[in-house]
Amino acid sequence: MKSLWLDRESQFTSDALPDEKHFDTIVVGAGLTGMVTALLLSRSGQRVVVFEARTLGAVSTGNTTGKLSLLQGGVLSALRSQYSLKVVKAYVEANKSGQAWLTQYLEQQGVPFQRRTAVTFATTDDGGQRLRKEAAVSRDAGLDVHFSRDVGLPFPVVEALELEGQAQIHPMEVLDTLARDIREHGGMIVEGVQVQNVGSEHPMEVSTSKGTFTADTVVLATGSPILDRGLYFTKLEPNRSYAAALRPPAGSDIPPNMYLSIDSPTRSQRTHPTAEGDLLLVGGYGHAGGRAASPKLHLDELLGWAEQHYPGAEVTHTWSAQDYQATNLMPFFGKLPRGHGRILFGTGYNKWGMSNGVAVALSITSDILGGQSDWATTIHHRVTSPRGALQAIRLNAGTAKRMIEDRAKVRSNPEITDETHPAEGTGVVGLYKGEPAAVSTVEGKVCMVSASCAHLGGLLSWNDAEKSWDCPLHGSRFTPEGNYLEGPATHHLKKSVGKKKD
Repeated sequence: MKSLWLDRESQFTSDALPDEKHFDTIVVGAGLTGMVTALLLSRSGQRVVVFEARTLGAVSTGNTTGKLSLLQGGVLSALRSQYSLKVVKAYVEANKSGQAWLTQYLEQQGVPFQRRTAVTFATTDDGGQRLRKEAAVSRDAGLDVHFSRDVGLPFPVVEALELEGQAQIHPMEVLDTLARDIREHGGMIVEGVQVQNVGSEHPMEVSTSKGTFTADTVVLATGSPILDRGLYFTKLEPNRSYAAALRPPAGSDIPPNMYLSIDSPTRSQRTHPTAEGDLLLVGGYGHAGGRAASPKLHLDELLGWAEQHYPGAEVTHTWSAQDYQATNLMPFFGKLPRGHGRILFGTGYNKWGMSNGVAVALSITSDILGGQSDWATTIHHRVTSPRGALQAIRLNAGTAKRMIEDRAKVRSNPEITDETHPAEGTGVVGLYKGEPAAVSTVEGKVCMVSASCAHLGGLLSWNDAEKSWDCPLHGSRFTPEGNYLEGPATHHLKKSVGKKKD
């Protein structure tokens, strides 16, 4: 599957691996957070390189729905259940800062985007009650939201909450523009370089799949931090959700705004302008990363919902994305523990990375260059609520239980042999010569790799939508051949499986 944003002719080409070995700052990850950070630091005169394990925007940014909104479903009322109003206001101010910076930047650079009204809707009475709570907290936090029952959707809603003046973007056009600007200010962007470790001495030694470099500062702008310092993988829950672009029949009346349900399953909707007319983008029907028996069924449910309400619309693209929700619901960002103040990071945007990601880039840049905003100071000094701490305990207890159950289950699965050839598009896990092995068949090619995740050894599961191996513990993902896709892992899967004879 390839997203609408990534399925295009791109003018971007990677810089060659640099001969120079030292940089002021090395940024890890070429998504929105990493690229904005790299631009701001390059503008300040720093020598900056961005190392991206895959390609520009290949992970979260290139697979988003591209909504840049301060109305975020039920996020604010959920935050208010754990934090003071002061902290919730700081979160809103952070997102306002991120949204304002990005829209102003796009206007200055001549990159098109569309202003839209954001709508959160409820289709049940329970959803209506949650919506009223969200409205109360939103107003307390300074957002000019208002209720509506006629939002133009082709199905009945109990109630809807609206916020005018929000925005929708083409994320890859944003990244292309940032890339050009970074280079104009002397920065570099190098694809295909996986950062695998960062030392603690100054200058910091940065070990990569293409050699070793040094830097005064390192910024981890990956979905989940690739360093285990601070154990953030234990405080983040990976969530996978699905999206599709559809071309409605000629003459169809498509609702023009950005919509999101507050009820489960989540359903998201927006338009995207093209020369042939507007496309309809739908999304949602998510699940915990690596834990769905059949991710494809979730995608099929989304497409079924779209067909029900927009009959005759032709599917042009389907894709999925992985987001991370912090157990205490607030994004983590700033200085990484045991990094001596020279390793900075951002994570846990909980599906709202277009505004949160830019806000974190602004904060990280301030940390490096000196200074800080009031909203960042308030968020940094918040106290995790008992509910947030309990959720972390529950998450990790569930992760430990899953690991034990999977290790027992693999022993009862049919044994993997050299003759194991799964059906096309499927993958199986079992023991091969006493070790967990994962075998798949994709486009006629049979591959066997280790079934133990390269992060902490979780037993991988087959993703029948993306044709990938996904870890149910902390969200690392790999191709059928075992190559790294995303998550906290820093290496590919082992390609050699089976205990060697003495």
